[in-house]
Amino acid sequence: MENRIDTRQITARVTKITWERIWLHMEVQITFAEDADSRSELSFFLVNGLYEPKAKLKITGIEGDTYRLKINITNPGTSLCLPQGTYSMIVCQNRCQMAKAEIAETIVKDMSGASRNFLYGGRAKVYSVTFYVPETEEGLPFIMYVLASGRTAISAPSNGHKKKRFSPKAALKKKYSKINKPFKVDLYWKYRKKYKHKSGKPVVMFMSEQSTSISTNMKAVKDRMLARGMDKDYIIVESYRSSVTTPRMGLQSWMDTLKKMAMSDFIFLDDHAPVLDWLVLDKDTVLIQLWHAGAGFKASGYSRWGHIGCPAPYSCHRQYQYGIAGSKNIAHFFSEVWGINDSQVLPTGMPRIDEFLDEEYRKKKTKELYENYPMCKDKKVILFAPTYRGKNKKSANYPYELIDFKRLYDLCADEYVVLFKMHPWVAEAVPIPAQYKDKFRDVGSYPNINDLFYITELLITDYSSNIFEYSLMRKPMLFFAFDEIQYSFSRGFHRPYEESAPGKICRTFAELLEAIRQKDFDYAKVEAYVEKHFDYIDSHACDRVIDWIILGQLPETVKKELAADAAINQELQTLDFTPPQSGCE
Repeated sequence: MENRIDTRQITARVTKITWERIWLHMEVQITFAEDADSRSELSFFLVNGLYEPKAKLKITGIEGDTYRLKINITNPGTSLCLPQGTYSMIVCQNRCQMAKAEIAETIVKDMSGASRNFLYGGRAKVYSVTFYVPETEEGLPFIMYVLASGRTAISAPSNGHKKKRFSPKAALKKKYSKINKPFKVDLYWKYRKKYKHKSGKPVVMFMSEQSTSISTNMKAVKDRMLARGMDKDYIIVESYRSSVTTPRMGLQSWMDTLKKMAMSDFIFLDDHAPVLDWLVLDKDTVLIQLWHAGAGFKASGYSRWGHIGCPAPYSCHRQYQYGIAGSKNIAHFFSEVWGINDSQVLPTGMPRIDEFLDEEYRKKKTKELYENYPMCKDKKVILFAPTYRGKNKKSANYPYELIDFKRLYDLCADEYVVLFKMHPWVAEAVPIPAQYKDKFRDVGSYPNINDLFYITELLITDYSSNIFEYSLMRKPMLFFAFDEIQYSFSRGFHRPYEESAPGKICRTFAELLEAIRQKDFDYAKVEAYVEKHFDYIDSHACDRVIDWIILGQLPETVKKELAADAAINQELQTLDFTPPQSGCE
């Protein structure tokens, strides 16, 4: 690529730098010389000190002479973090280098404030993005420095030597930790060599490292495969373990799971699988994430990078070839969580909704629910179903003291009854006073919250993704967000909560009660939510997952998007930003 920067046909100045979670946004002012080509498209690259382009910035808008650019530093398009390095921004046109961006004088004093540190690894490691202006160069060149580093000592050096106490248990644990993962990796590849294609049929694996049983989306896809008779042409294997409750699995468990993984052509997951944080699958294995969340607000995965519990720069998510979503409009929420590209998130719809939308199933479950909970007959059912508070499954809780049971009971009168369905991770039962149990019921043990939606007239939740299915009932919702500020800081939202919640937001329990009393639900937001979040409202999501992924019948639009992303990555590998050379195309 010819370097024509010295011709000054184009000059570029970065005039604004802002952050939106893991997205870096910049505004660049472009000035063309009188005889310059101002019509041909411009492209913007981050180029490291070895003259290697590591990212192509996305142009999100052009207003006059200002280009708005953005880049996801956890995934600039490669499904990996932006690599460490010292970066310049090079502006190109017609495959020629035309300008090296500088910093506008107006924002130089704010450069240090634009830098960010993202803590991970139990806050023992950091990925930092720093902007600065070097003193040794002319002008104000844009420089961005990316570094990943770990905890280091900051105390004064000691002249003495403190002898460490020997612990046989600690020594054994250290030895075990060193050989355990390499042993498992080696076992996987031995199994891969021995069992791959041995049966002569493709192998489809359903795998969970979060639960000991199959459920939701995975169960729906597996059942549909069996209903279509696909077990004749495919071998279906399963592995369900809970890495949370049983962090140290026995050898036989590992042998069984690794063998199944090694022989599989397709592996379906339902959540994060810790084993795949360090075990890299054979490139011929297609890994698919059938995440249970339809689309809530709370940030997960790389959306909350820098917060407690976020993933490491490389994790299981990076290996997904595909994930699924309800619509193309919301694909970017999922790709951001997993650190993969938008094109890899297929808008198949949620497989579990196939059953949810089946009219016969609905009639059957509605009848069962009224039999199980006769208090709900001839009443309007309020379903109180918030998400958990706490860092993880072990610490999950809900502040029941915020619920004014008496005032809620009085409000119900002869019109309402209330079912409480807490997040499955919340072990403590709802403390319903005995005198209110004729109108209140804890249904935490009921297996499928979606079934409860059939008899529900009003859903009360907060940041949960249960709004996804419930929205299809076209019934009102209220959001009890008493800790929105704290929650947004600790967990983070991947979209504006106030704008996106399909119902009225209440910050106090008194406000919640008043909204119920006045039937003030902001119901108009429900229809807008449905329109945005569902490309298909039918009972064929399972078939789309099977046809598109297992049978390889991807829609042409999806193929084009995947090809476009592949072309950009290929371009980055072929472009040459070394000092001036001839041969501009």
